[in-house]
Amino acid sequence: MTPAKELSERETSELLDILRERFEKNKIRHQDIKWTIIEEKLKNNPAKLWSLNQMEISGGEPDVVNYDKNADEYLFFDCSAESPKGRRSFCYDREALDSRKENKPQNDVLSVASEMGVDILDETQYRFLQTLGEFDSKTSSWIKTPKEIRELGGALFCDRRYNTVFVYHNGANSYYAARGFRRVLKV
Repeated sequence: MTPAKELSERETSELLDILRERFEKNKIRHQDIKWTIIEEKLKNNPAKLWSLNQMEISGGEPDVVNYDKNADEYLFFDCSAESPKGRRSFCYDREALDSRKENKPQNDVLSVASEMGVDILDETQYRFLQTLGEFDSKTSSWIKTPKEIRELGGALFCDRRYNTVFVYHNGANSYYAARGFRRVLKV
């Protein structure tokens, strides 16, 4: 039996095949990065593989989008065309979820991201993702919200409309069938 946050050999092999295929199909996202180095790092870090698998099974289609030389880390973002289906209809955080008296969503964004061992994209990361393609043209995604806004009850989300990336606000306790969240994982 495998530990809770580790994949079996078969699951690892299947996930690495999916990630490699996506990596090769979308070279524009990572032009100067070599898959063999990433694969080796992933094989040596079962917890990161588990987190990537969580991104994959919830519809995120994770892919490498950048390399941070200073930290020696590769960044994986959710690269699904629309906000991942398995992560929609959540309010922003546990406080927002607990504040709802009626019609509570099943979960909240920050708790789910934490359970998966990942962070949600911030505005800068979201805008960077949009330079790699067109994402969220029919959906929207919660993004990391500054403390000052969250303390006042709000939360931020983004989408792409009219060939432009927009940042909006909503009450943190709101949720919508077309709003999910995108994650970032550093490997």
